[in-house]
Amino acid sequence: MRQSRIKPTRIGLWLFITIITLMTLQACSGNKRKSAAELKPIPNPVNLDRVWSVSLGKSMSYALQPILQGEDIYASAQSGDVYRINVSTGKVIWTVVMPKTVSTGPGTDGNIVAVGSIKGDVYALDAQTGAKKWESNVGTEILTEPLVAAGLVVVRTIDNRFIGIDAQTGKRRWVIPKTPSVLSLRTSYSMASINNEVIFTGFSSGKFGLLNLTNGGTIWEALLSSPRGTSEIERLSDITAKPTLFGSRMCAVSYQGKVGCGDIKTAKMSWTKDFSSFSGTTQSADAVYVVNEKSYVVAFNATQGDELWRNEMLMWRDVGEPLAVGKVIVAGDSEGYLQMLSQATGDIIGRVRVDSSQITAAPIATNGLVIVQTKGGTLAAYRIQ
Repeated sequence: MRQSRIKPTRIGLWLFITIITLMTLQACSGNKRKSAAELKPIPNPVNLDRVWSVSLGKSMSYALQPILQGEDIYASAQSGDVYRINVSTGKVIWTVVMPKTVSTGPGTDGNIVAVGSIKGDVYALDAQTGAKKWESNVGTEILTEPLVAAGLVVVRTIDNRFIGIDAQTGKRRWVIPKTPSVLSLRTSYSMASINNEVIFTGFSSGKFGLLNLTNGGTIWEALLSSPRGTSEIERLSDITAKPTLFGSRMCAVSYQGKVGCGDIKTAKMSWTKDFSSFSGTTQSADAVYVVNEKSYVVAFNATQGDELWRNEMLMWRDVGEPLAVGKVIVAGDSEGYLQMLSQATGDIIGRVRVDSSQITAAPIATNGLVIVQTKGGTLAAYRIQ
């Protein structure tokens, strides 16, 4: 049967997507583990000193992203535990256990903390005390961490619906369905808020854009990369990681598509380059940094798009979402190493092993610390020396 003729129902569609995606990713993952680049010694490495660490519980099936809010880090574990942790000391202020498996990292505005479950449950807690506020069910699995802003908890379901829930009462305010492509990646499609007014996010089929927080309406959508190829798998071109902003400069990257930057005020791209990535972009004043599906770390001039450097030393190490901080880039890999690269040259200048499990979540930088969560459940803070 030719895949281009398959027109499954909604339930059949997502079952089909899940099976195909898991088969593809498992096959790729197996090859990557066998041929992952060996780590070379670093001459005169920059030290990363561990300041504190907390054992959260494993999250092997999901990419759980911690979130910084003020002086606290909020984090979750697949078992259902949700944590509030002091960012300076690592002291656990409270822990609450949800009744079902948690499939997302938390979202918070400092007042409400929300997480999602594999059964479509949304749990809301008081951010200061951990007391349960409400729970709501949206009907299907949630893989994207909720966005809490402007009095709303916004969740994105696996069947591509955006749902705005009143942060105080748990009642739905709006539901916006987005048409998925025939095949989409079964993964988190992260969202970001801008000025508590809009949602900045990527979509399937190589698009990204802004949604109105008040009612979920589309402000604009832009095409980063058109799907290409003859089969539906070849035509996958999803923007799974949230686009990034540096001032008014927006940058985004798609799987089997392109990387590019433009102006968020005009919704027009200044440049694009062929690229493929699951993990997203990070920016400095002059450059945008991105990790491709082979785990090459690449820097582009943020204005013109010229390639500045490329580091292939981490090939097939499943490098996760990167973070530009100070004069370095930090990102985790499949063996639990936090890698540190020079923004100027791309050279690997330091590394530390957090634990032996994969790091897919983006590191967080605050108060001179770099904080990272592993799939094995370690949340640790490091200081760059």
